[in-house]
Amino acid sequence: MIDSFSFGTMVIEGETYKSDLLIYPDGRVEAGWRRKSGHRVSYGDISDLAQGGVDVIVAGKGVSGRMEPDEDIHHQLQQREIEFIALPNGEAVALYNRLSTQRRVAACFHLTC
Repeated sequence: MIDSFSFGTMVIEGETYKSDLLIYPDGRVEAGWRRKSGHRVSYGDISDLAQGGVDVIVAGKGVSGRMEPDEDIHHQLQQREIEFIALPNGEAVALYNRLSTQRRVAACFHLTC
């Protein structure tokens, strides 16, 4: 469960993170997530999240929603029957928290812009 977020910071289960991150369906958090192309996210950037029976991947596009998914993400994840939803962080946090009580959810978050 994500406790809170603000520009550049996210608190998950009481732990504070100050870099972009991945959240796996088992709740494990990997800080320091890097993408190959700055404000673009490709399937290769999140392919580890697609392992292990995940139902949905929620992408936090940043506080202002500037990080954009490449079109290949939707195609790659559809083949694996994984739903992909990309939203500005406020909406993505709310969706992640709601879905994480009902489904196997993974997430990626860009914590700044």
